[in-house]
Amino acid sequence: MNKETEFINGISTKTSPGNPFKNFLKRLGPGVITGASDDDPSAIATFSQAGAHFSFNLLWTVLYTYPLKSATQEISARIGRVTGRGLAGNMLRYYPPWISIIITSLMIIANVINIGADIAAMGSAMNLLIGGPEIIYSILLAALSLVLQVFIPYTKYVKILKWLSLALFSYMFTAFIVDVDWKMALTATVVPELRWDTKFLGAVVAVLGATISPYLFFWQASQETEEVNTTPEEEPLKVAPRQAPEQMKRIKIDTYLGMAFSNIIIFFIIVTTAMTLNTQGITEVNSAAEAAGALKPLAGRFASLLFSAGIIGTGMLAIPILGGSSAYAIGELFKWPVGLEQKPFRAVNFYLVLSVATLLGLALNFTPINPIQALIWAATINGLIAAPVMIIMMLMSSNRMVMGRFIIPAGLRIGGWVSVALMTLAALGLIYSWVV
Repeated sequence: MNKETEFINGISTKTSPGNPFKNFLKRLGPGVITGASDDDPSAIATFSQAGAHFSFNLLWTVLYTYPLKSATQEISARIGRVTGRGLAGNMLRYYPPWISIIITSLMIIANVINIGADIAAMGSAMNLLIGGPEIIYSILLAALSLVLQVFIPYTKYVKILKWLSLALFSYMFTAFIVDVDWKMALTATVVPELRWDTKFLGAVVAVLGATISPYLFFWQASQETEEVNTTPEEEPLKVAPRQAPEQMKRIKIDTYLGMAFSNIIIFFIIVTTAMTLNTQGITEVNSAAEAAGALKPLAGRFASLLFSAGIIGTGMLAIPILGGSSAYAIGELFKWPVGLEQKPFRAVNFYLVLSVATLLGLALNFTPINPIQALIWAATINGLIAAPVMIIMMLMSSNRMVMGRFIIPAGLRIGGWVSVALMTLAALGLIYSWVV
């Protein structure tokens, strides 16, 4: 049956009348992609270390961060959809410029470091899969990612990102290959274990920082803006309030599904490394690729290959988002044309920032900088700026000057402020771990 165009609250959407599930999947986008990108190779290394060192003891973070992470991402998405601008653009419009400049600069530094670590992890994963020189693979994969970002229009590129998110299922499959005590795992997920030694607190802070990351706020808000700019009949909700019921519903479903997907994968990564590495006395993991390599003698070659394939897929998903969130933020600060749908010659500066961020990340692999130490720096920066960014988001989303009649509801406001409190405590815990 031919596709037909329907208009729902002023929104033009292509549907397939006989396939409601397919139509539903088409409506998903920024939330699912953002959730999947949260489990990038750098984050996988953090979760693998949590499982290897502490077994199931940090599984509770998967359950209890889910509503807070979802609320925060929904707020960022609402800001983008209502105003038609990303977070950096809104911060510049309503707050002193120095706030936007400092936060954006720190986020970009952290993003570049994460890009470098992700590129290195993908090169190592390719080596595990087929052998060969890691650095050559890193260069080729970085180049491929950059070409796709620059020369493929957003409306087509977003479909690639959706398919890449499926790579995360490899971690779920890996967990079912190994022998897991599911009763113990589920108990540890529901019943929190808290210890007050600095090693445990440091691990909690690291997991929180890898789960709730500032670049994700910037990316999802910018993608909602991109959806407005690339979809016929769609406008910012302040301009077209009639579109609000459908869009707010779509944002909530998209975001909560995306964050659920993300946290379920985190659960399986921790379970897999706990039941393989930890039980064999391997308690230190310095990279996602190292975790994949360590799985081979313990869980078999197939489990190792699945883990490695997941690293490559998530890296190809995350690098554009790390670079893209940097380019959107800088572009909005300088009021350049921005957007992955823009032709390169129409948004030269936007694509230049995106390219430079990716190439700088690649260049880190040719320096004597210790990649693990660099990741610690990135996690530290993310941990320190997350709470300030979230505070600004909460203030903007509750301000009628910014949001008009679409200020966030009370329940979302409570969830947002609880998230702020949690990340503030995490930042204080990080500082405490330095001085003790």
